[in-house]
Amino acid sequence: MDFRTDVVIVGTGVAGAFSALNLPKDKNIIMITKSDLESSDSFLAQGGICVLTDENDYDNYFEDTMKAGHYENRKESVDIMIRSSQEIIHDLIGYGVDFAHDGDKLLYTREGAHSRPRILFHEDITGQEITSKLLAQVKKLSNVTIYEYTTMTDIIVQDGHCAGIIAKTKDGEVMHIHAEDTIFASGGIGGCYKHSTNFPHLTGDALDISKKHGIRLEHLDYVQIHPTTLYSKEPGRRFLISESVRGEGAVLYNKNGERFVNELLPRDVVTKAIKAQMEKDGTNHVWLSMEHIDKETILNHFPNIYQRCLEEGYDVLKEWIPVVPAQHYFMGGIKVDYDSHTSMKHLYAIGETACNGVHGKNRLASNSLLESLVFAKRAAKRIEKSLKERAHYMFDQTTLKLNVDPWILSALKEDITSEDVSTNSVMPHPQAGEVDLICKEDGIICGLQVFERVFTPVSYTHLTLPTNSRV
Repeated sequence: MDFRTDVVIVGTGVAGAFSALNLPKDKNIIMITKSDLESSDSFLAQGGICVLTDENDYDNYFEDTMKAGHYENRKESVDIMIRSSQEIIHDLIGYGVDFAHDGDKLLYTREGAHSRPRILFHEDITGQEITSKLLAQVKKLSNVTIYEYTTMTDIIVQDGHCAGIIAKTKDGEVMHIHAEDTIFASGGIGGCYKHSTNFPHLTGDALDISKKHGIRLEHLDYVQIHPTTLYSKEPGRRFLISESVRGEGAVLYNKNGERFVNELLPRDVVTKAIKAQMEKDGTNHVWLSMEHIDKETILNHFPNIYQRCLEEGYDVLKEWIPVVPAQHYFMGGIKVDYDSHTSMKHLYAIGETACNGVHGKNRLASNSLLESLVFAKRAAKRIEKSLKERAHYMFDQTTLKLNVDPWILSALKEDITSEDVSTNSVMPHPQAGEVDLICKEDGIICGLQVFERVFTPVSYTHLTLPTNSRV
């Protein structure tokens, strides 16, 4: 199956959805996802999304992000993310995202390694709230077509640039999707790990394809382990116990009921402390207690966590729960610039599959949703600008006359030869004539200059056509 579109987006999580919403509405977009729409890690994000609360917090927010990343972050990327945060939150609220609030005042929570509360949230399912609202808006767009259970297997390369993707449906049908621009938004690598908070189908497909084609990758060893996931003897995806639980006052205990670490240190530090304590105690987990969090906060802020723990046999209002570190996030990926462009022309990467340098060696809690949204929007705006520039080149810059003959000739190659069956059946012998353009209803017609160019013989007098060709 062959498809032609302006932009193809691989992935329908928060990054993919937001890029689609920010692309021009007059461009055709195809989106694919490896599973169903709700099986993206964006839906699993619990804690919240960071935002610059006011200008006085800029330096602290910047330092918190850099410190958590062991100062291996790209400073310019961090600055872009923080400076763009308020605009992004405004966009989300405009799309109907419901953050916790008290009247007209937004509420903020705090997580590990943050110097102050700056995290907006929706209960403990912030990712689900944001992603579902964005996808609802995407579904309303007439220029977007979504294919579920469709896996990218390769990219189409033409003259050294990306010209689309090859994909396979769940029924085994092969799709060749030709596109002016391609966006990778296909998530992380958690499916490659035995214990991860990620969906198992997220196996870094875009990374493998990029490596095959020599597209630049960066920091593939930068993998974040989340300190607190609900311990289980069963294999499969681990249930995350949000960092915001510790931000609200939960504490970690060893087997003797003793605290052994500052729970609000960066994730990698807390993870290292937990692993050391488990080895010292000879246990498979440590304990997390919510005894210092009031009941109302637990039930209102963390209802999903509360319910899931109940299902596993733990009442967090009355007892400690066993927690263990598990793979959570990938800070490396396909290297991109500040507009999410890869080292291959017309190919972009956003979200967890990309490495724009924001996170450095270790991600600060609740920066993932914000980073994905900021750089997804920048990718969309870069593509929009690029498409306009390419349209600009259709006109001769000296005469300002339309200069689309090469594209027209390329499109008509099949139809202007003496071997075209459909042409010969309608017009067995070359002859001059007139055509009428009939419109069924009132509207705005674009491209009349191109239309005229196709059907005006004089337009081709300077072109060399194939032998026996006809116009």
